[in-house]
Parts: sequence; C-alpha cells; structure tokens
Amino acid sequence: MQSRIKVWTSLGLAATLACSGLAGCAEKTDPPTEGVTQTGEGGHDIGALPLPQRLVFMSGHVEAGLALYRAGEADAAAPHLLHPVSETHEAERAGLADLGFDATPFEAVSAALEAGEPASEIEPQLEAAEANLREVRSRAAGDTASLIRFLMETATEEYTIAVNDGLVTDPGEYQDAWGFAVVAKELAANLDAPHADDVRSEIDALLGLWPDAAPITPEQPTPVGEISAAAARVILALPSRES
Repeated sequence: MQSRIKVWTSLGLAATLACSGLAGCAEKTDPPTEGVTQTGEGGHDIGALPLPQRLVFMSGHVEAGLALYRAGEADAAAPHLLHPVSETHEAERAGLADLGFDATPFEAVSAALEAGEPASEIEPQLEAAEANLREVRSRAAGDTASLIRFLMETATEEYTIAVNDGLVTDPGEYQDAWGFAVVAKELAANLDAPHADDVRSEIDALLGLWPDAAPITPEQPTPVGEISAAAARVILALPSRES
C-alpha cells in the first residue's frame, strides 16, 4: 500500500495548481482548458465542462476519498484525493483559484497519506479541505437543479460501470457514485421550498441503497436498476427547468 500511496503523493505534491484566471470563470459557459483534455466518468471531457459542473465533479471524488481515509482505507482514498492537487486532473481546477480554491489542506492530506498517518491525526486538515470546497461552491455560479441533475446522471453512469453480475468490479467508480450523491444532498439545501425537502428526502433514499460502511466496497451491492430508479426519482423531484 505504501508504495502506491507514494507514487500518488509524489504526483500530487509535485504539481502546482494551473488555475490561471479565466475570464468570467464563475459563468456557466467557461471555455475548456487550452491544451488539456481529460476524459472522465460517463465519457465526459472534463476540461470542456462548465466550471460549476467541474467543481461538483471534483467535490464528489473528494467526498469519497475523505470518507475512505476516515474509514482507514488510505490506499483506496488516494486516487480520489488526487483530483485537487495533481497535474493529471488540472483541467477540473481551471478557474477555481479565482473563487478561493486552496490546495494547501489537500497537500497536507497527501503528506499524511505518504507518512501513513491515520485520518484521526489530521482531522483539522480534512475539515479544512471540506470547508474550502463548500466555500468555493457557494461562490461558483450555476443552477442548483441542473447541477444535481448532472450529479445524478453521472452517479448512475458510474454505478452502472462499477457493478456487473451482482459484484463490484470497479471499486473506484462505485465509490465515486456515492460521492456524487453526497454532494447532491449538500446542494439540495440551496433549493427553494418545498423542493429542497423533497429532493433531500429522495437523495437520502438513494444514499440508503449503499451499505452503512459506504463507500467501502460491499460483497453484495444494490442492483444497478435500483440505483438508477432512485436517481431518477431525485431528478423528478427537482424544480422544472421552466420554474
């Protein structure tokens, strides 16, 4: 485990955030990062996504990574926590520096992973990382309902890739799907009543389809159809595009 974490950490700590200011970075029509193409979940060209979508996409990975680290699964957490600091994922971060994104707590987490420190010893850094992402999300433009819809669609795609023949064949994608649902629940608080309560209730039902130890991979995952149906109910509970 240590060797793999060291490889990941060296990538993360060696990287500098290439988040040069983009004109109108808080708008929904950000241009893709020049010269950088990163194909991610669901076949998305991450650099071509609007900034708010890139931000919630990265946040989902981070939520999964932090949960795994806190559960003592540092090796599994490492790839998810690579997103905020590595050159490989810089397309996700384009424009985020202008909104106050701070890589420092994530670099501290990287160092702790390399040193083999348990999450309990660096809880302040973990909380700082989460708080920074929440603050950046609050500053980013973007329609909340559209972002939740994006997260539900992506989570469904991830889970469909992850689970085959009743087994989790791709743990990383399984964990990401959970992380996207967690971020969607946080975003739902920004919806107007009564949509906020309805959507949060449906997301709670979706998250309930993961075992209590989520996002640790279980032996018997919930069937794909149940996850996709629950995600569809979340989308149906969202305010219409016209409202």
